[in-house]
Amino acid sequence: MGQNKEDKKAEKEAMNKLRESRKASIQAATSRMKTQKKAIKAIKDQLENHALTVPEIAAATGAAAAETLWYIAALKKYGLVIEAEKDGSYFKYALSGKQTAENFDEAGAEHPV
Repeated sequence: MGQNKEDKKAEKEAMNKLRESRKASIQAATSRMKTQKKAIKAIKDQLENHALTVPEIAAATGAAAAETLWYIAALKKYGLVIEAEKDGSYFKYALSGKQTAENFDEAGAEHPV
């Protein structure tokens, strides 16, 4: 039994060292994830009532057009945004019918349908 306690203590120390060594990268990833969630929420809020083009969404959210395009492409890939009518040389984008509370868990994390 003495060896078992020593093994558990060694494992616990190893896990603490591992957590400490990865602390900065975990914080950076968490920060990026929060920024991404805010950007996606801002885009969805703009598309809630009417379809908009990428430049219109970017202007309304204050984000760069290139960044907005990447988010729109990802949302489209997972079926959360659809292409609506064309406005000149740009497509307008609208929320799809899949936008329900079922797409989110209690922590606010999004789950593709």
